[in-house]
Amino acid sequence: MKTGKAENSNYDVAIIGGGASGLAAALTAAEGGARVVLLEKRNHMGGSSNFAEGLFAVESEMQRPMYMNYSRAQAFRNVMEYNHWKANARLVRAFIDESAATISWLLNRGVEFTEAITNIPDGWRTLHCLKGPFGAMGSPMIKTLTRRAREKGVDIRLATPAKKILRKGDNINGVIAEREGEPEPIEAKTVVIASGGYANNKEWIKKYTGYDLGVNAIPIRNYDKVGDGIRLGWEVGAAEEGMGVLHFFRVGPMGPGVRMLCHVECACLQPFLWVNQQGERFCDESIAFNDTFEGNASARLKEGYSYTIFDDATKELMVEHGIEKSVSNKNLTGTRLTNFDRDLKKALDKKNTEIAVAGTIEELARKIKVEPSVLKATVDEYNRFCDTGCDEVFAKEPKYLLPVKKPKFYAMKGHTVFLGTLGGIKINHRMEVVDEKEKAIPGLYTVGTDAGGLYGDSYCFLPASGTTLGFAVNSGRIAGRNALRYIGK
Repeated sequence: MKTGKAENSNYDVAIIGGGASGLAAALTAAEGGARVVLLEKRNHMGGSSNFAEGLFAVESEMQRPMYMNYSRAQAFRNVMEYNHWKANARLVRAFIDESAATISWLLNRGVEFTEAITNIPDGWRTLHCLKGPFGAMGSPMIKTLTRRAREKGVDIRLATPAKKILRKGDNINGVIAEREGEPEPIEAKTVVIASGGYANNKEWIKKYTGYDLGVNAIPIRNYDKVGDGIRLGWEVGAAEEGMGVLHFFRVGPMGPGVRMLCHVECACLQPFLWVNQQGERFCDESIAFNDTFEGNASARLKEGYSYTIFDDATKELMVEHGIEKSVSNKNLTGTRLTNFDRDLKKALDKKNTEIAVAGTIEELARKIKVEPSVLKATVDEYNRFCDTGCDEVFAKEPKYLLPVKKPKFYAMKGHTVFLGTLGGIKINHRMEVVDEKEKAIPGLYTVGTDAGGLYGDSYCFLPASGTTLGFAVNSGRIAGRNALRYIGK
């Protein structure tokens, strides 16, 4: 077995992971004069960052012309209150304070944006949307940062997973990587863990959350994320924080004939009547406007799905006047679902069992395997609330109370999914990894979704939309700078 050193095996900084957080750390360190190696276990860069729509910032140069009156102090207070002060306050403040400079840093390196928006009613325009192809808006940013990193001399090694972090006494000495099946020691004065979480680790998801991966918690656009970096950090003494926090939300029907974000899915995600597997309501459906709230409410359903129920009158309303809830930047509020009937026919022709259409509520109930008398009672009660303009159970706003009276009737399955895991290794506000005694492990940093402490028990959708990618890039930059200080650059 080969164990000898490669020709270039001595570096200042070793990065584990080639997503946005790892790239930001690598480029920041390289721009500061460090010799950097980046290890990415897959054969391409970016990971889930390729699919991101944008990133959080406040007081950015893009927001300034819009006279957006939302300060770093306000954002900090809102995030901490949203998290019930369970988050690491210094870490949250460091992230928020860095965010505006990060937008400028990205712009100066050739990353392109479209605009800063909000994706929630009455929300702040903190989501800085990246310019890129639909469904992969983050990919141009990844390509730009990868090119810039290579220009600065970063040694990017694809298909090269890190297998062990080397620590001798108090000091980090490097990593052992695997290249073409053989171990390869790499000396480094500092190591940055940026492997992207554990969304595809079935055992950890069950252990830390209680959910069954792929059954009642479905990961979206996460591939081969099994917590490699988190495990490596724990092995050298890192403390644990934030395990079990998932970025939940709700999506529409899956299966034959249904495309992501088609008009059938758009209809399913509107704040109409939602019922659980017993045919009963379980929330104020207007929480649909807050992805985290709807995700958390849906996650309480052990089977991992619910149904959206509406009638022909509501369908006609969506076709003629448009939807209330935006479904990504492709289907904004007011989008008329003119392709609904076409998309519905495609799904039904393909025998998709997640969509049902019927002439009566009882028939609809049988198609979705719900007790007809229960669903009928739920619909009758809901229609009474619509008639009186008062939801006596969940206090839903009257403007979202649309009756279910006019045949045909529709039922569409909404799934509980998650965009990623949000914790693992405990860090401080300098992105330094700390041990169980809160003592920093010199030369070891963790960034992005491998790090814990930024969240309480949920993703910060309302006060800080764009936080996942925002924290990835900001934490990477902060770690890169602190690694430079540590090595004396």
